[in-house]
Amino acid sequence: MKKIIKILLTLAILGAAGFFAYNKYRAYIDNPWTRDGQVRTQVIQVTPRVNGMVIKINVVDNQQVKEGDLLFEIDPSQYQVKLNQANAKLQRTREAAKGTKIEFDRVKNIYAKDKGAVSQRDMVRNETNYYKSLADIDNSEEAVNTAKLNLSYTKVFAEVDGYVSNINFQTGSQAVANQPILALVDENAYWVFGFFREDAIPEVKIGDTAIVTLLAYPNTPLSGKVESIAWGIAHSDGNPGNNLLPSVKPVFQWIRLAQRIPVRIKLDKLPEEIKLRFGLTASVMILKNKK
Repeated sequence: MKKIIKILLTLAILGAAGFFAYNKYRAYIDNPWTRDGQVRTQVIQVTPRVNGMVIKINVVDNQQVKEGDLLFEIDPSQYQVKLNQANAKLQRTREAAKGTKIEFDRVKNIYAKDKGAVSQRDMVRNETNYYKSLADIDNSEEAVNTAKLNLSYTKVFAEVDGYVSNINFQTGSQAVANQPILALVDENAYWVFGFFREDAIPEVKIGDTAIVTLLAYPNTPLSGKVESIAWGIAHSDGNPGNNLLPSVKPVFQWIRLAQRIPVRIKLDKLPEEIKLRFGLTASVMILKNKK
């Protein structure tokens, strides 16, 4: 009797294992999948907007920062001087405008009492000088605003929550306007690209459920949705191609090469233990919607 029970139990275990294996096999057969996937996010190139010497660095490489945190500072002295000069010029312009207005008002009063006492030419000249003085005030105010902006640009802040990367400068380095100086990896914009064979693309639809398995976390599959499917790729091997289309190197499969089309996956809420990083390897399976 015990022997029969043991045999039945063994058969049940083998049957369950076979059923599980069959379902796994059918899942891979019935649903598009790829091992060629990668985690991506937005990477912001932090770029100074003014020239100057770096006098303080407030972060270290790979540090987590929040939006608005101070990253580094550029020597503000020259920009403070320019602001002082702009303010002084604005003050002089306003004082000059006062004198011009007094003269214009005087001429107008005389003209109102006796039109023959002031020539039309003098009236036009004084009026022109007055409105020119107002324009000079506007220009001086804009110069002050520009100087204030340039002074504020000497402090560089994080634009998003994320992680600073590639800090390859130090205090005393020369920051150059419009030249990237470090990278900021956005921690709230992660997605996954699954690069699917072109013959599988007709089976992928926007909104389909996706199961993403990271090589770094093989026992914690992630769920997501198909957000978009690329409309073209460039013939290259990794660099941006023509018309800024994503460039994907085809994978060799026997004789005929199937192109790989990027499918963008928007991830659902992540488990707390999952820490995404740009470039992590992923496998992606698309669960086709049943009709």
